[in-house]
Amino acid sequence: MRTPEEFLAEHGFVTAAELDRSAMIAAFLAEMERGLKGETSSLMMIPTYVGVEGKVPQGVKVAVLDAGGTNFRGAVVSIPPTIEEKRNQPMPGSKGHVDTEQFYAPFVAELKRLEAYADATKVGWCFSYPAAATPDLDARLVRWTKGCDAPTIVGQYVGKELRKRTGGDKIAIVNDTVATLLAAKATEGDRTYSSYIGFILGTGTNAAYVEKNANIAKLGDLAPDGSMIINAESGAFNQLARSSFDIAVDDKSANPGAQFLEKQISGAYLGPIGLEVLKAAAKEGFFTPKATAKIMGLGALETMDFDNFCAAYAKPGRENVLDAIFADPNDARMARRLGIPVFERAAALTAIHLAAFVIKSGGGVDASAPVAINADGSTYYKTRAIPFADAVKRELDQMLVKMRNIHYEITPPVEDAPMIGAAIAALL
Repeated sequence: MRTPEEFLAEHGFVTAAELDRSAMIAAFLAEMERGLKGETSSLMMIPTYVGVEGKVPQGVKVAVLDAGGTNFRGAVVSIPPTIEEKRNQPMPGSKGHVDTEQFYAPFVAELKRLEAYADATKVGWCFSYPAAATPDLDARLVRWTKGCDAPTIVGQYVGKELRKRTGGDKIAIVNDTVATLLAAKATEGDRTYSSYIGFILGTGTNAAYVEKNANIAKLGDLAPDGSMIINAESGAFNQLARSSFDIAVDDKSANPGAQFLEKQISGAYLGPIGLEVLKAAAKEGFFTPKATAKIMGLGALETMDFDNFCAAYAKPGRENVLDAIFADPNDARMARRLGIPVFERAAALTAIHLAAFVIKSGGGVDASAPVAINADGSTYYKTRAIPFADAVKRELDQMLVKMRNIHYEITPPVEDAPMIGAAIAALL
């Protein structure tokens, strides 16, 4: 009988050990360059017009909004990171259709509440939906995601529209990945960083980094001296091998043919990949007849259950469907041997992903001034099947420090990073 490793190879699954790291980093860098030049690329490389130069003013209170899911939050934020007057409420459009005025009304009310406590005249807004940034730090909504039903807002400059209803100074709008990058500045203290990376690996994934304006051809005549943050939309990277399992998951997704990297490393997809692996293995005789029948009848697999099963972890109060399916110890061992490579590959691809951005930033040549990486997201920090963050760091040490003498530092996690980053965008 074939080994699990032979089975995976026959289905085109490239394991972590087999990935050509140098070739993939080179492919990432080439895609980044094409995107910066406005050429065809899987990476959008969106200019944000937000810089990182200068020290963040300390103790100045900023009114901050954070919208990007079923709820939006408002708070008053200052640096060092302090959050006051925080309040959650439903995101307009998350519970049903809203028109233009119904959409803005809760934001208007929340901003008026917060500005009574704020010192800064500019507001920070983390707006985590597909939007085109403008030089004055507004954002034009391109489309809604996450089920928001407010169609009249598409195409609007949301900062301008909100200020039409509240008055006052302008709003500095950033998305969650850019805000995560900026939040690293809240941790620097007396440290000196040569550049910054913002990275999110949760349900989805994305990365942002700092680029010299002179290298951003799509700015045209607007390109000033200095640098700005680029939102790469890196989950769309498509220069990587795909197994039959990845192709099956992509075909069944809501956006087939897109987000190939995201579909190999993020929390929305690791469970579905695992289910494809286990079902294919069942068809090819890797499990007992009883387990085979059960796994073939399973309609969906959540990443949490797949992860906990591979880690042999029983989450209190949560029954894991895979524990019941693979009750036979031999079946369980085989299923884990087939499943853990999915997480190992995700960690290696995550590190390759980050290494490319660190290299592209041009920083880290001096060990006393490393590139700061602020990583956020449940998949990065909470995966149990392997020690995920540790595996990523080992890979980065090899690819960056040992092979290229480029130095980096993964900064301490910043709680409420999107709000902290939005405040810093307003302050800078």
